[in-house]
Amino acid sequence: MTSETPPYRTGPELRELFLNYFESRGHTRMPSSSLVPQDDPTLLFTTAGMVQFKPYFLAQSEPPNRRLTTVQKSFRTTDIGEVGDTTHLTFFEMLGNFSVGDYFKQGAIEHAWELCTQHLGLSADRLWTTVYTDDDEAARLWEQTGVPAERIRRFGASDNWWGPAGNSGPCGPCSEIHYDLTPGEPFHDDSCGPNCECGRFVEIWNLVFMEFDQAEDGSRTPLEQKNIDTGMGLERLAAIIQQVENIYATDLFEPVIARAATIAGVSYGTDAETDRALRVMAEHARSGAFLIMDGVTPGNEGRGYVLRRMLRRGIRFAQRLGVNEPFLGRIITEAVIPQMSSAYPALNDARDHIVQTVTREEEQFQRTLSVGTALLDEVMARMEADAESVVPGDTLFRLYDTYGFPVELAEEIALDRGMIVDRDGFQQEMETQRARGRAATTFGGGAEGSEAHRLLSGLSTQFTGYEVARDESTVTGLIVGGGVAESASQYQQVEIVTGRTPFYPEGGGQVGDVGMIRGPSGLARITDTQRPVAERPEFIVHIGVVEEGTLNVGDAVTLEVDPTMRGQSTRHHTATHLLHAALRSTLGGHVRQAGSYVSPDHLRFDFSHMASLNEHEIAAVTH
Repeated sequence: MTSETPPYRTGPELRELFLNYFESRGHTRMPSSSLVPQDDPTLLFTTAGMVQFKPYFLAQSEPPNRRLTTVQKSFRTTDIGEVGDTTHLTFFEMLGNFSVGDYFKQGAIEHAWELCTQHLGLSADRLWTTVYTDDDEAARLWEQTGVPAERIRRFGASDNWWGPAGNSGPCGPCSEIHYDLTPGEPFHDDSCGPNCECGRFVEIWNLVFMEFDQAEDGSRTPLEQKNIDTGMGLERLAAIIQQVENIYATDLFEPVIARAATIAGVSYGTDAETDRALRVMAEHARSGAFLIMDGVTPGNEGRGYVLRRMLRRGIRFAQRLGVNEPFLGRIITEAVIPQMSSAYPALNDARDHIVQTVTREEEQFQRTLSVGTALLDEVMARMEADAESVVPGDTLFRLYDTYGFPVELAEEIALDRGMIVDRDGFQQEMETQRARGRAATTFGGGAEGSEAHRLLSGLSTQFTGYEVARDESTVTGLIVGGGVAESASQYQQVEIVTGRTPFYPEGGGQVGDVGMIRGPSGLARITDTQRPVAERPEFIVHIGVVEEGTLNVGDAVTLEVDPTMRGQSTRHHTATHLLHAALRSTLGGHVRQAGSYVSPDHLRFDFSHMASLNEHEIAAVTH
């Protein structure tokens, strides 16, 4: 082995090497926080290792130690559409060390250089560094470690300023370490170096010198204390250490891609388009497992929409390989969980919930695809006959609003046929719908809901679910495609109002009941129950899809709550009360509920406390 070749280490070995190194230098190992940020409305997902430590950097709370280290689960939405190439990910692991008012630039640089050259075995001759334009101190410190001046480059804010995470918070100049993939070869021009688009250099570690608190208006004030926040992507580091072409060839991904290939009945590495589809299947299965583990469920807004979009993109690419049966659960249970559960044991605990969630989404999307794809094909066939090449925005909106057909998927299908979509027109239609919704919020002194809900909100539903799980009633209202309708046909998404219902509508942190509504000529599967107008709690809608025939206003129907799902939700609802009592008994009367989520598969209980629970406290609460 030469100095040019670092010793081979697996992904799990690299995690432990990093954490052990910093523990040996006085850092406390902290667990990864959830992908869903707690008490941080500025972020949709946890995008960096420092997110859970923002209160420490802002001097809002006291850290358990001035020196901390983590391997943080992270998720970024910006690259979903790029996943499938060899460089982009949505979910990744970020190795980090943190100093809260302890060491600053010198300590961060010394630690990073020692770990890279002495413990990871990276050749010093292959390492370049970058600093912020006027950061003479960082440049001098890198020279003192032995980095030649010609291998220290200066860049502006777009490359060497980090933060804040969200629209406000801690930020500061940063210094990066870059790895030269082809040392000794001539540069293609005199300017080649870190951040060059030629691809010769790979950023492996970012050292952020947290000095400022940035407000939402962009103004900055100095922090009370100077802090260090660093981040090194595990997947990218593994590719370098393992001397492979890209992150998907590392041991972190190889078994997941191999399982996807087995399911699809194809080989990886023989065809570019096949390889792309397999990478999408593997990455989105892995990312989806972690999002669901941390409490995200597929939906039409916010985090739920991101998850739904990602899972459905994976399904679409699988179909290109001829996979038309549920497959995400298999990849997760046969590859993702075995690969990742040693570092994240909660994956095992959430196994059943994850599989049920992705399988339900796959089954629902198959119905959406069969209708939406057929309609889109008809539209594009007419366009081809008329020599048109831009799918109109209103068509995209109807597919999305009526059938839940994602505009991103429509765009991919259109591109396959040499067409483009009118994204601007789609956004205009979306904004028109939002405007209608905002107008409707003036009804009843601030009620929520769409215009259709407003029109039907005079209807009342008697809730009978405390006495029965099955009841008879009459359909008094229907909403299809965002508008009031007299009937709903097979495959259409529908909201159903009845005179009586045993279905519990979402409230108090508990999800709405699911089940079936059967009429004389049709059947609807109910996936949610809601009170959409806050000022009219007696107005209840059942949300679902017509699976057979048609349903009509005036139909006599039978409403049946799924008893298994109802029972599981009820038990979990009771469990939140027991958990709250146990937390107050163990931690003190200051503990207050800050939110909850109760579903048939799992519960989440949010509470206020000044620090993370230690092992003894967790044991006391759970036993």
